[in-house]
Amino acid sequence: MDDMLDEATYDRHRLGRWLAGGATGFSRRDLLKLTAAAGAGLAGAAVAVPGAATAAAGPIVKPLPPELFTVLGTNAEMRWSALAGQGYLVPVDRFFVRNHTSTPIIDATAWSLHISGAGLRHGPVSLSYRELRRLPSETITSTVECAGNGRSWFTTQQGQAVSGTAWQLGGIGVARWRGVRLSTVLRRAGLGRNAVDVLPIGLDPNYVTGGVDLGPVRRPLPVRKALHDVLLAYEMNGEPLPADHGHPVRLVVPGWIGIASIKWLGRIEVTDQPVFTPWNTQFYRLFGPGHPAEGEPFDRQVVKSAFELDPGAQVPAGATLRLRGRSWSASGPIRHVDVSTDGGQAWRRARRVGGSEGAAWQRWEIDWRPAAGQHELLARATDVRGNTQPDVAEYNKLGYLFDAVVRHPVVAV
Repeated sequence: MDDMLDEATYDRHRLGRWLAGGATGFSRRDLLKLTAAAGAGLAGAAVAVPGAATAAAGPIVKPLPPELFTVLGTNAEMRWSALAGQGYLVPVDRFFVRNHTSTPIIDATAWSLHISGAGLRHGPVSLSYRELRRLPSETITSTVECAGNGRSWFTTQQGQAVSGTAWQLGGIGVARWRGVRLSTVLRRAGLGRNAVDVLPIGLDPNYVTGGVDLGPVRRPLPVRKALHDVLLAYEMNGEPLPADHGHPVRLVVPGWIGIASIKWLGRIEVTDQPVFTPWNTQFYRLFGPGHPAEGEPFDRQVVKSAFELDPGAQVPAGATLRLRGRSWSASGPIRHVDVSTDGGQAWRRARRVGGSEGAAWQRWEIDWRPAAGQHELLARATDVRGNTQPDVAEYNKLGYLFDAVVRHPVVAV
């Protein structure tokens, strides 16, 4: 694999340059202020950018019925029972929402994408929404998953304190995205031979934490990744992007953690030197025992499995029940899934259901006839590279990359 297509390898290169004073975008002084604020437990807030967009009435625009979502502050987690009876893709009405601040309302007819920076051969370039849609399009099926998906299980299952949004496993979605390759737009803008990093910047309100205005959400990509498979998406499951999912245009970065797929894209800076942001230095890094003081870069997402029913659900006793679920891994397709209905004492191989479009995830099912009483379900997946879900996830203070087998209680009545 090309090193600069791998997120963790890229991050290590950039971190070394940043620590040596050879990268721009976020100073070490601001990092120290932010770290001190985080230690004091100060929460983040939003600061509107004048003229950037119209603010919505609340942090999330679309309806959030309790049978489909669990609301977590500015975020909304999909309930897995909401996928029961659905197809391979997650319908837009139940696709999870991850907001750092709030969903902006942006008029596509007034929107434009501004591309600038020292990594271009010529001056800045702007593209309107209409101009973007006239370029050759491509459709991909890809996963978007929050890096903290499964975070709550560090506490509830492993008894470890972590900080951040208490996702269970609903911070993931698979959709069919249509748009223009980022490579098409960059080459049209006149990408220079000296280009090093590509920094996409969102139009959501600035994020402020501990008195430090971190600006809009942004996270760089190396030029190699930007030219490889990244999409400027304007459609989701055959419809224009909804506001909560990045209208009018967002990035979709296959194989990388969700924060890389910047929503409400407004600007792209092409730099001629490495660039770092708070979303590389303070957030989305592994801190804690066994990790270096400056934090450890992410590898790709880990293997996970989920049942399509709620924890604590009631199921009929004495009748054959078809348990259904999905498993996924950013390292490749799922090879097989084993299921236990007795807390891990015995395991059976689940049946595959359908294919794995885009290697996004694998649906599966298994039959079970429960006796009356309490039961504990477990699902354990193995991907094509041999990665298998462990019994215990490796701890980190921010609760990222939870991959352990989740204990799923149900009661048969």
